[in-house]
Amino acid sequence: MFSLQGQTALITGASMGIGEAIALALAKEGVNLALLSRSKDKLEAVGEKATKQYPNVKIGVYAVDIKEYTAVDKTVESVIKEIGEIDILINNAGLALGAPARFWELPVELVQQMNGTNISGLMYTTYFVLRKSMWPRKQGTILNISSVTGLECPPFDGESVYHANKACIEGFSNSLRMETAGSNIRVLVVRPGCVATHFHLQRVKYDQNAMDEFFYGYDPLVAEDIADNVLYMITRPERTSIKALDCVPTAQRGLTRFDREWHERNKQL
Repeated sequence: MFSLQGQTALITGASMGIGEAIALALAKEGVNLALLSRSKDKLEAVGEKATKQYPNVKIGVYAVDIKEYTAVDKTVESVIKEIGEIDILINNAGLALGAPARFWELPVELVQQMNGTNISGLMYTTYFVLRKSMWPRKQGTILNISSVTGLECPPFDGESVYHANKACIEGFSNSLRMETAGSNIRVLVVRPGCVATHFHLQRVKYDQNAMDEFFYGYDPLVAEDIADNVLYMITRPERTSIKALDCVPTAQRGLTRFDREWHERNKQL
């Protein structure tokens, strides 16, 4: 296991859910944190939680909309100046909006918002971190949070933009891995399956009944499951890259096939 002690990680979408869980997991390993999100209040709450648990870790919170590349540029410069060179980039920020409306029924503003965050924002953050910190030193780890929907077309109405965004992340990651040859920079991808977080609740328009129905009969993942897998991937020796990892509930046998007898069969466990 490769020690992360003293390294600095920049995490987008760090104010809740998977981003928050990754931040706390890295802080436990002694990683300094640059936490990015649009919500300053929520970021500060995560930062305070991490500081309370791990007081020796440097933590900076940066309220920024990653759709705005000039803001991302300034933020990356601030992180390097205030915390240090960026060793780990976790591109976690993402949106899935508008379901169950079909693509042409979506407000075009939602299409713009999802593309802006899920694709452009990820690329802007990666661009400036590479340009200003990783490439000059020829080292670092970039980990992109994709989805199992990036490889398989989801069967639900309202997922075309999100699916295309995640498929784009897969292609971008594969190309970036080739372009960073000649360095020790690793480009990794995690593809979560069903995770019980605010992200999915937002996806079903905050309909708790719809969320309960979707998770009926089995245990979905929780944010800490994804953080655990992220930690495993980035603590491998530098000579090793787990290029991509699918992390799904065991009951999720495929994108649309769920073992809904899981609870009943395993209730004694």
